[in-house]
Amino acid sequence: MQMLRAIIRPEKESETVKALDENGFTALTKMNVFGRGKQRGLQIGDVHYRELSKVMLMLVVPKKQTAVAVETIKKAAYTGAIGDGKIFITPVETSYTIRTGLMEK
Repeated sequence: MQMLRAIIRPEKESETVKALDENGFTALTKMNVFGRGKQRGLQIGDVHYRELSKVMLMLVVPKKQTAVAVETIKKAAYTGAIGDGKIFITPVETSYTIRTGLMEK
């Protein structure tokens, strides 16, 4: 299993979640987050926004489905402008369902 953490623009959240759902990735967690990338925020005129509002989507997918999930997110969240986001992938060794106590590998 792999955990995907996608940091995307808030205005692309519903489109990205819908695309994931349509491709069979229904289970996910969403969080409103703030941060900045390499450009250290955004400068508009005299105003410098050091942290920008983003949405983080977290989902765990089977290793064989990672590429499909990544492409789905990339396509749905894309605007072509700086700040479209980032996807981080980490291995998940084990997970437990709290209600049943069942372990998944």
